[in-house]
Amino acid sequence: MEAVTEGRWEALPVALSPGVLRALRGLGFASMTPVQSATIPLFMSNKDVAAEAVTGSGKTLAFVIPILEILLRREQKLKKMQVGAIIITPTRELAIQIDEVLSHFTKHFPMFSQILLIGGRNPMEDVEKFKEHGGNIIVATPGRLEDLFRRKADGLDLASCVKSLDVLVLDEADRLLDMGFESSLNAILDFLPKQRRTGLFSATQTQEVENLVRAGLRNPVRISVKEKGVAASNTQKTPTRLENYYMICKADEKFNQLVHFLRQHKQEKHLVFFSTCACVEYYGKALESLIKQAKIMCIHGKMKHKRNKIFTEFRKLPGGILVCTDVMARGIDIPEVHWVLQYDPPSSASAFVHRCGRTARIGNAGSALVFLLPMEESYVDFLSINQKCPMQEMKPQKNVLDLLPKLKSMALADRAVFEKGMKAFVSYIQAYAKHECNLIFRIKDLDFASLAKGFALLKMPKMPELRGKCFPDFTPVTVDTDSIPFKDKNREKQRQKQLEQQRKERQESGGKKKFIKNKPCRGHDAAPLGVTSRRALASFASAGSGRHLAAAA
Repeated sequence: MEAVTEGRWEALPVALSPGVLRALRGLGFASMTPVQSATIPLFMSNKDVAAEAVTGSGKTLAFVIPILEILLRREQKLKKMQVGAIIITPTRELAIQIDEVLSHFTKHFPMFSQILLIGGRNPMEDVEKFKEHGGNIIVATPGRLEDLFRRKADGLDLASCVKSLDVLVLDEADRLLDMGFESSLNAILDFLPKQRRTGLFSATQTQEVENLVRAGLRNPVRISVKEKGVAASNTQKTPTRLENYYMICKADEKFNQLVHFLRQHKQEKHLVFFSTCACVEYYGKALESLIKQAKIMCIHGKMKHKRNKIFTEFRKLPGGILVCTDVMARGIDIPEVHWVLQYDPPSSASAFVHRCGRTARIGNAGSALVFLLPMEESYVDFLSINQKCPMQEMKPQKNVLDLLPKLKSMALADRAVFEKGMKAFVSYIQAYAKHECNLIFRIKDLDFASLAKGFALLKMPKMPELRGKCFPDFTPVTVDTDSIPFKDKNREKQRQKQLEQQRKERQESGGKKKFIKNKPCRGHDAAPLGVTSRRALASFASAGSGRHLAAAA
């Protein structure tokens, strides 16, 4: 379905309930977006849907409204412990966001209970909460939902509760089908009834999602909605109101350009993307010290309990800087983000589009800027062809302050900063070596000396990728880095104990050191992106419609 135009909610062929219309008025949504007007009538009838629309186009309401209307129209009303709908989404942040949107509606329908099941807290708390309040509508991440299904010994028989399930929604379906979620998704689907309505919602329709549509959905309708004013032949993946820029600068100039930009736009709201968790930790600390009168927060996939709090707090801020990995790239709706800054290009072209989509949402204007090394300039043409994503060049600012000496001073004064910098550098190179677009992002072409300067390193780390290489353009500090102490006295005391222990072990082993390989974190809650196995598709098919992939093919 192409080029569906928006309209007023009252114009839908199936009338919405007064409570739903009241909630929409309260949220200030006077009219539908194209994806909503195309999806809601079909989903409210006996259709399974696979909806594809550019990020920021209003997909959440496109499944929240049908869920409520379907549950309201049930012949037998749901009891406290009966689950009528499940919404599964890949990240905690997106789950929190959906739960928040849903709560604006359910306050008009006190007969429905909703529950949020995500990681980062004690699962027994969720068990007790479900037992006490029930959960007619569940919003969950795959890992926590699977865990709850296995809590029968703790007094929760969730498998019995879902027998009355009417609707299953997979939000960001392509991401959910990645290998990191495969086993959890398979386990969950085995518990769900076959007779249900299923919705797949995503900004990109991958081949895996297409296979899933053919194999696992009953009476499926595929919906592909273009933005108003965009020709049907145009497959641009980013919002039309998004201004996309790129800046070409050397590795040892990039950080100075970033700080200069953020200082010039201090009162606005920004997301700054880095390729790894370690880079977020390091540069987040650096930005905190160098940019005053601006709220700077960090978030990445290795954080456990703090993530939910940080995300919720940043969403409420009128301005500030969120330093993050791709854990924040998908489906997250943070109000009034002015700029998305990509310090490191992401590992895949689709991730680039999703990052940009954190701004210019629901018809609002916004801007995005990606920093590229001179050797990466052809990435601009690649995105234009591969993602139909046009970009304008932004020239580097001249005569910007050189802040790298300050960053070096911070590392010399505190071992925590020194170690964060070394870890960030190592993780960046290891992530770079695994870039999907390796014809452009070639590790052999990297200027390691310039890169090390850009990280304000005091010395080159020992790692396999640098073995046997000389770096005449990089001058390490003359200070013995082993002598750099932690500012935190307790950490320094502990370090001295460990050093003494290591000295003893080296004496016993003849002076040999153990080499521990570092692993980069890409900021997701799951394993790196991969192709969905046939087993996952077949399992979904049997759980959803009784047909297997082989039969569908």
